[in-house]
Amino acid sequence: MKRRSWLAALMMTAASALSVPAMAQDEAPDALVKRVSAEVLAAIKADPAIQSGDVSRIIALVDSKIMPNVNFTRMTASAVGRYWRQATPEQQKKLQDEFKTLLVRTYSGALGEVKDQSLSFRPMRSRPEDTEVVVRSEVRGRGEPIQLDYRMEKTPTGWKIYDLNVLGVWLVETYRTQFAQEIGSKGIDGLIASLVQRNKSSTAKAS
Repeated sequence: MKRRSWLAALMMTAASALSVPAMAQDEAPDALVKRVSAEVLAAIKADPAIQSGDVSRIIALVDSKIMPNVNFTRMTASAVGRYWRQATPEQQKKLQDEFKTLLVRTYSGALGEVKDQSLSFRPMRSRPEDTEVVVRSEVRGRGEPIQLDYRMEKTPTGWKIYDLNVLGVWLVETYRTQFAQEIGSKGIDGLIASLVQRNKSSTAKAS
């Protein structure tokens, strides 16, 4: 689980490449990620605070650079599954907020593990008119290369990520199973309460 957490963090770091000026919005998604991810990885490696595990610095980086470039409405709706339509607008907002906090807390600490790793991207298989693509990459360092995938969609404000594949497991599918069990036994409010508690526990451990 720790290995998967680290890989997801590295993948989400590359996702921060989407935080670029509007003039780059027409750039191919793989080229965009490849071009800027190297700069982001270099910044992490050069930051002693992140390398030493400074949670506040890591969370600030993740929250400001990565999270705004992920379609959290779609990601949360997919993770909640068929129950999303049953949720009230207020419940949907709470689910989205708590899910975002959960992901930030879950993967932010792993960014401190980034050292000599690098990303290698596979050729894109898409058409110019495609609005959804999968960008495939590998993380290379010690040992065998490990494949990482990004599901991305084209929006009016540029390409955004809505799902991540880590070690062959799509993140949304993993949470969908967990959330379905929670809702099945406790209802939507029960899932929200569970997420709130998990996030509070993570905050307490980090402080």
